[in-house]
Amino acid sequence: MIYTVTFNPALDYLMYVSELQSDDINRTEKEQIFYGGKGINVSVILTRLGVKNKALGFLAGFSGHQIENMLNADGIENDFVYLKNGYTRINVKIKSKKETDINACGPEITDDGIRELFKKIENLENGDCLVLAGSIPKSLPDNIYEKIIEKLNGRGLDFVVDATGDLLKNVLKYKPFMIKPNHHELGEIFSTEIKTLGDIKKYGKMLQDMGARNVLVSRGKDGAALLDENGNIHTMGNVPGKITSSVGCGDSMVAGFIAGYCKTKDYAYALKLGSACGNATAFSSNLATKEEIEKMLQSEELK
Repeated sequence: MIYTVTFNPALDYLMYVSELQSDDINRTEKEQIFYGGKGINVSVILTRLGVKNKALGFLAGFSGHQIENMLNADGIENDFVYLKNGYTRINVKIKSKKETDINACGPEITDDGIRELFKKIENLENGDCLVLAGSIPKSLPDNIYEKIIEKLNGRGLDFVVDATGDLLKNVLKYKPFMIKPNHHELGEIFSTEIKTLGDIKKYGKMLQDMGARNVLVSRGKDGAALLDENGNIHTMGNVPGKITSSVGCGDSMVAGFIAGYCKTKDYAYALKLGSACGNATAFSSNLATKEEIEKMLQSEELK
């Protein structure tokens, strides 16, 4: 069983305005609402690929209930901790000649809330996979991922971590199954700039020396590279075309990689499916559908 954790989920409220005026009332042409959060996105793609999983994390207020309702309607299994105060974030995205994003801070996660989450993950057992993805609210310490893994360490679980900075570095000593920095984040860890595949090999290997078993590096327009635990490096390009949105591409890649490895235990195929999921989401207005992913798998660039 795969479990994902999202500390900072959100509703994204998209408003389309032909021309935004600062000194007048603006009226939208249309609106859309999507649920989001990196762990939730991973759960969505896993579900669409037919991989059993459960989304965990924190919700609060009426906006939290809306996310739960939308996830249930889409068949995404979930078991969130409900916080007593505050509201799950509603992020406003104004789509006009220029885009304006206003992201909310979200509710404060209390010690009681953390304890309740820990009770839920107590049920994880040998062979399960736990995905920790995304940022955390300011109310939490930057070693919260480490505390979770420390609590579960030694049970035969696989840990996947998609995070930056100390959130990522603090967990490397627990030998996570996979980490997924992008090339900018990889450079930031070592205070350098990643320009070539050789740089990825060098600094990805340093992360493996620090404990990571597999290092998946997304490279933007240059595709992705995987340093696997057997000492091999795999690369995959991108499918050419006009990108609709980059939101959720990395999460889709993580989900596809996990699904591919669970199915075949083959790292090359895991990277291929991960790349197909990431590319499919890039060309979609939301997270990719199963049909879009399957079509992308047939692309020459991913063969």
